[in-house]
Amino acid sequence: MNQIICLIDDDPIYQTITKKIIHKSEAARKILSFPNGAEAIDGLTKLVQQPEEFPDIIMLDIEMPVMDGWNFMEHFQKIKTIFPKEVSVYIVSSSIACSDKERSKSYNGILGYFTKPVTLQNVLEIAKS
Repeated sequence: MNQIICLIDDDPIYQTITKKIIHKSEAARKILSFPNGAEAIDGLTKLVQQPEEFPDIIMLDIEMPVMDGWNFMEHFQKIKTIFPKEVSVYIVSSSIACSDKERSKSYNGILGYFTKPVTLQNVLEIAKS
């Protein structure tokens, strides 16, 4: 597939494992990664002038230092009109709380909620939608 996937998660081990799963799935031509929401907003804003490098999919953790996933989504909703294309966001979290799953439904841009650890099947499902 010819997609760019962006991982936003503070856990470097999770990022390494998920990158390997994405590579195995052949779901992306490129993987971007950021350790928190603030760095992701900054990085995505810098990519606005390079639409060919802008992600198609964001896999977002909820619990992170500096800026968590919910704060990221608040900022993302405000600035997404400047992005060169529509971006699909999926929550990938260790939280199994029903309140988090329900909260994710309140954001237009969030298309799904997956519980860690992410699997090859999850990645394929995300990439197809």
